[in-house]
Amino acid sequence: MIISPPFLPAAGLRNSDATANPPILDLMMDEVDKYELAHGNYPIAFDRRWHCGAHLMPSMQNEKVRAIADGDVVAYRVCQKAYDGGGGTRDSNAGFVLLKHTTETGEGRTLTFYSLYMHLLDLSSYNGADGRLLPEFLQMPTPGGDTEPSPAQKGVNLKVRRKDVLGWVGACHAQQHLHFEIFMTKADHDAYFGRTQLGKRVASMATGNDCWGHIYYVIPAGSSFRALPPGVDSHNKLNGIAFDALQAGRNAEQLFVEMFFHKGSKFTNVWAVSGESRTLLTPTPVKEAGYEYDMYKRATALYPACPSDGYELLRFGRILSPSPTLGLATGATPPPVDASVQGNPRPRDAQNPRATWTRVTFAAGREGYIDVSPDTILKLSDADFSGLAGWEKISEGNTPFSADGLCDIDALKKIVKDTKEHQTPQQIALKEEHKKEDVLANYVKSNKAVREQLRGFVCEAPSEWDSSHNEERYRKLKDEGEFYHGDEDGYKAFIKLLKSFQFWDKTGFASGEKLWFFHPLAFVRLFRRCGWLTPTELNRTIPAAKAPDAQRFCPSINILTRKYLGPDLVRMSHFIGQMAHETDALGGAMVEGGNSAESKDYETGLDYFKGPDSYSYFKKGAGYEKTKNTLGNEFNSGDGIKFRGRGSLQITGRDLYSQYWVFRGWIRTSDFDKNWWGKAGWWDVPRNSAIRPAVINDPQKISSRAIGNDFNAIDVGGWYWVTKNINNSCDRDVSFAIASTNISMIINRYDQPTFTARKQRSEQATVILCDAN
Repeated sequence: MIISPPFLPAAGLRNSDATANPPILDLMMDEVDKYELAHGNYPIAFDRRWHCGAHLMPSMQNEKVRAIADGDVVAYRVCQKAYDGGGGTRDSNAGFVLLKHTTETGEGRTLTFYSLYMHLLDLSSYNGADGRLLPEFLQMPTPGGDTEPSPAQKGVNLKVRRKDVLGWVGACHAQQHLHFEIFMTKADHDAYFGRTQLGKRVASMATGNDCWGHIYYVIPAGSSFRALPPGVDSHNKLNGIAFDALQAGRNAEQLFVEMFFHKGSKFTNVWAVSGESRTLLTPTPVKEAGYEYDMYKRATALYPACPSDGYELLRFGRILSPSPTLGLATGATPPPVDASVQGNPRPRDAQNPRATWTRVTFAAGREGYIDVSPDTILKLSDADFSGLAGWEKISEGNTPFSADGLCDIDALKKIVKDTKEHQTPQQIALKEEHKKEDVLANYVKSNKAVREQLRGFVCEAPSEWDSSHNEERYRKLKDEGEFYHGDEDGYKAFIKLLKSFQFWDKTGFASGEKLWFFHPLAFVRLFRRCGWLTPTELNRTIPAAKAPDAQRFCPSINILTRKYLGPDLVRMSHFIGQMAHETDALGGAMVEGGNSAESKDYETGLDYFKGPDSYSYFKKGAGYEKTKNTLGNEFNSGDGIKFRGRGSLQITGRDLYSQYWVFRGWIRTSDFDKNWWGKAGWWDVPRNSAIRPAVINDPQKISSRAIGNDFNAIDVGGWYWVTKNINNSCDRDVSFAIASTNISMIINRYDQPTFTARKQRSEQATVILCDAN
């Protein structure tokens, strides 16, 4: 799912400082957050009514309003001129675009949501802005007069792409801003969020493999923390991996741990949770510099039985692969339980092959190591929308809004768990109904912590653009002390003006229907972490790819992204560009020379290919057999053909094939003479080894020609990417072109004539994936 905010200021495109702590995770969203105006708070308007959007005003007046994602146009309105908002001057804009977005965020799940861009500037007021940047349907006014807004139009067979210009910011009653909303229908909300923890009062273990964004652990009170993991040597190393000496102890309260990676480092925040209160134990995130870059080394050292599973434990705290290898040895008796470790009944001496010793602050100023692999420690991610991560479902039975649609400050304070008194004695003394608006507005505006909590509210409410709710929503304006008391004509004029803005009859939604609303910027920020592409989006990043190939390989590429790249779109752009070049746009069988038919006789050479290119390619394969010291192929053995380029990055040679077999746990290094590792190559394994045929006889295991091997063919490219620490090359503060050259040198330094083509493919991907135009 590719998503971006409705503005893309140039300041948001700068590279963030990799040394900063707290880290700058999403500079673009940080910049756009500055555009939010106080008079348009979500979800409570200044008049105490539902306000399920945010008011945004960019620092540059001509900043373009853009579509946040690919979508279908549901309804729209284009006005030629501004119109009179009731004060006798043309001070209001009623132009809008409503889009429907349907995308995927993992495990084949569909997410459907809507985005609304209201108060777009009229055509006559562009003031130098180039209207030719707009889609054609937005370049002409919709039918209607100039004295009141033109009628809204249904969007029939109209589509827009992410980053398409929808217009410029207009005004409402002379206040310049864009009213921006994101909402879902009840059916769409239930279909997606029914499988998350949104609205659940008690957190539970995440189920399924829809795991993305930040990782969260819930550690029971009384758990035991160690100063060092068990089994470290006199140099504080475990299997060669160094650990800092910390402190032993127990946590007095439940801990909520947030863990994420950024620019190669690992960051951890921890809160102590006691009842309804939470205390931050880490004033700044605990930074473990270079942890992500070293994760492959850690996985191979700490989880030799299956480094692939270990890599997932280090990144996610759990194994997401459907058939994990790590576990107690078959038939083994589990070691005795350490009964002294409360809430963590695991072996005393770390005989658990899944043990994931994680550095966690367990009390103020105190850190220790805890194994987060047991099921007693809950594992979650951003995909779960947990209440512990700040998400709150606001609906009947849990709402600060009374039957008349007005927000009560005491009910709001109860929901945000605010027991402090923020009102002055003068404010408390105000009993008049019309003063409650000022009290509530001041409370929200002056309380940053409350505003942050409101960003996590997911609210069930009617749309303010549905006229069927008008009387219920605004009739109190005629009460004594209110604006239209005794002024029935003024009230009717107000309702007429309001209806001229509204457009629900053009949307196809039922009149009176309640919807689920999100703080729109919080929604965008979160889903920018998911890192998943739809087949259509993948196809756009690789235009030459055939649609069936994009459909076929997209799920495996998404799993690769989650595991090896994270949600970083620059990394993804480089990987997709290199993969597109290496596989000829996902074509063939992901085998070098894959357009020719392959023989199943792996011990011969010429029979591997049939066709006019067979002899020339055999000569190339034979050439691979002369590079024993770099590829591990045996001279005159046929290895050059057997172990030619395969997979998403076309790994080549017996050495790399064998290393990947070990990584996946298909063979084990313990089956070989200990002297070979780092000294002799895989090619020196004796011919009669019981392990050797497992590599020799099935090189097709990473070819997508064999049915069921699509995942292996893609995954091997991610494995190679992290063995060479290419994420580091992506993250460096250099130009995209220089980074592309550096990466191409790592992947195939002998093929420098193709570097320009590789860069072009990567640039094509970044145009689609990243925020720059």
